Amino acid sequence: MAADPNEQQHGQTLFSQRARYHSSENNFEFSWPAVPVHQFVEERDHALAEHTPTGLIPLDLGNELGLDYPATTPTLLTRYAKICADEALSVSFKAAGSVYYVIRGEGCSTQDNNVIEWGAGDLFCFPGAGKTVHQAGGRDSLLFLATNEPLLSIDRLSPPPPGEAVVEAVHWPADEITRQFEPVLRRPITEKTSGHAVLFSSSALGGSTNILPTVNCAVNTLESGKDQRPHRHNGVAVTLCIRGQGVYSQIEDQRVDWIDFGVQITPPAALHSHHNRGPERMECLIFQDEALHYYTRTPGFSWT
Repeated sequence: MAADPNEQQHGQTLFSQRARYHSSENNFEFSWPAVPVHQFVEERDHALAEHTPTGLIPLDLGNELGLDYPATTPTLLTRYAKICADEALSVSFKAAGSVYYVIRGEGCSTQDNNVIEWGAGDLFCFPGAGKTVHQAGGRDSLLFLATNEPLLSIDRLSPPPPGEAVVEAVHWPADEITRQFEPVLRRPITEKTSGHAVLFSSSALGGSTNILPTVNCAVNTLESGKDQRPHRHNGVAVTLCIRGQGVYSQIEDQRVDWIDFGVQITPPAALHSHHNRGPERMECLIFQDEALHYYTRTPGFSWT
């Protein structure tokens, strides 16, 4: 078959026709939509409603972020998981791992031969691939969970099977989390204090402070009447309010008043602070992709 003369003339092939070239005065400009300051109120109300059936409630801003897959942030997807009394929920994610916090209820979760029994205030995780079955006890349960699915979705990747995954099944019980906080709460606040928090990791991650290879997770607290001073970092933050009466965040020039078990986004590199004007200590669970910036050596933390 004779070659297309136009293709010969321009030296083009099927492969060179796919090529695109870009040049601008500032090649650090990009066209992705910004990560917004956002609070998921409707999803929170649906998760807490008495008659909501067993299932997942995604906190999805994929359209706002210009993505064709679900995402809470460009690297994280979070959800509520409602499991009605004596019912089960089966899930499987294309993620390095899935991390769960128990808002209320008790039950057990099974992946292959790994079984974790959980109750309110517990944190646990499983490798992302493979089927995980969550079984509620005799009353309704509500979990909050996070994965790094969007980070894999951008390259259309699939995680390894659980037996080959970096992440292992891990359980951080509520009683032990409370015990770990005892010396933290006695620590004096100084000009270097970024918060009274406990970060969660595991033996599989080689002594890092990360809960997944590119995700870090912490419970943060703030005493009544106190302020967490303004700061910024390159990692985005997805914050679940566990106890937040009278608490608000100042994110750049926007105030966000906390609601119990609501979730809010603090955009990357945004100057932000937290303020507790309520009657008791604030408590929240934070997922960040700061671990990704630790790996690239670009955390970007500063007080200004």
